[in-house]
Amino acid sequence: MAKQAQVDMELKKAFAELQSKMVETSQKLKLADIQIDGLKRSITHAQLTEKEISILPPETKTYESLGRMFVLQESTNVQKNLENKIKNCEEKIKALEANKTYLERSLKESENNIREMIQHRKGAAEEAH
Repeated sequence: MAKQAQVDMELKKAFAELQSKMVETSQKLKLADIQIDGLKRSITHAQLTEKEISILPPETKTYESLGRMFVLQESTNVQKNLENKIKNCEEKIKALEANKTYLERSLKESENNIREMIQHRKGAAEEAH
């Protein structure tokens, strides 16, 4: 009887650990989605700005945002900086999507482990009766 109680406690502990891992993984997935959306908005903003600047003559001086201030630069430099920003955002999106794929696999694995534990528990309960 004491052995059965010990097995139950171990099972409950393992189940709680798996459940907390699933919750943590789900939160990380949501965070990755939010970050990807933010990066996509940054890309769209940079593309629209680049499109508007490309209309201007190349020697036109424009102001580029640098933190809280604006720096006067030629439009070609601003366009290069916007292109770099777009590339960096796209690279970050690829990295986040790769991480997201890993997290999704981890989540499925945790779900499967919980199912196995429940099936094992049901099987053990049926054998006891």
